[in-house]
Amino acid sequence: MIFQEIIDSIESLSIEDQDYLFELIRKRRIESRRSEILANAEEVMQSFKDGTAKRGSVDDLIADLLIDIGSYDEVY
Repeated sequence: MIFQEIIDSIESLSIEDQDYLFELIRKRRIESRRSEILANAEEVMQSFKDGTAKRGSVDDLIADLLIDIGSYDEVY
């Protein structure tokens, strides 16, 4: 099914059904994001337990990020 067909199918629903569908999708996206956040937190906690998590100041974090994208010398 192509995207336009999906849109057409949704538009053929009653307003109430469209509202229900949008609310259902919204809730599923929220739950998906929560699951993603949980997985990231578990990964961080495991890194912390393993001793592989980095520690430092905000400036250290910014420097690491800038090095990762290759623009550290432009800023500092």
